[in-house]
Amino acid sequence: MGFIRLAAEGEGFTPPSTADFNLPPVLAGNPYTTKPVLLVFFSVILVSIFFILASRKASLVPNRLQFAGESVYGFVRNDLAKDVIGPEFMRFVPYLFTLFTFILTNNIFGIVPLIQFPTMSRVSFPYVLAIFTFLIFHYVAIKHKGLFPYLKEIMFMPGVPKPVYVLLTPIELATYFIVRPLTLSLRLFANMFAGHLLLLVFILGGDHLLQGVIGLKLVSPFAFLFGIALTFFEFMVQVLQAYIFTLLTALYVAGALADEH
Repeated sequence: MGFIRLAAEGEGFTPPSTADFNLPPVLAGNPYTTKPVLLVFFSVILVSIFFILASRKASLVPNRLQFAGESVYGFVRNDLAKDVIGPEFMRFVPYLFTLFTFILTNNIFGIVPLIQFPTMSRVSFPYVLAIFTFLIFHYVAIKHKGLFPYLKEIMFMPGVPKPVYVLLTPIELATYFIVRPLTLSLRLFANMFAGHLLLLVFILGGDHLLQGVIGLKLVSPFAFLFGIALTFFEFMVQVLQAYIFTLLTALYVAGALADEH
């Protein structure tokens, strides 16, 4: 997995911790060559090559590669953009499609042999994606409604008694400008971080048990089996988190385009 942290003989097992996510740079002294950074660039290349190949020789009767590419695109276009955003959905499909495939690929890296590191378990990457979404939906809202009407809509919800604004207005401002981007990014980060940490605990724990006495050796297969089961569960979580991040982005854009919210 790129990092195995077993204690010295006789000192017992040192469980994985947050330190195992701080990987050293591939090129000494260059902080931009860490494994997560390289995986981000690799994911861009991988996604680009896949969809170029899938669309290069498009035909009426698609082959398997074309069918896979069209299925992913159709899912994002119809289920995440069209159904959520409405009539103006098409101009947001490129961003939503890029967002979904990018997050999904980097999430799945966490269970790919020899890679086994989900890029989104480093919080800086979800932060950047959340900032892009944050800027897009606020820009759309300002362009659609105007700056001052948009701010007024956020700060002074209609139908609310005026004294309540003293409490409600700061909450609404914090929700739109702080809470939304934070929760969007931290949800993705926390799920990828926790899932990968659990996998490390059971896989490395099983390996450590194999080195123990006979009683511990008999228990080790159960740790490995549980680790394998968690891998399948983690795959579902990885797909779900890519979907949720993209869905929430589409919902925010839909709210920005709505005349009332």
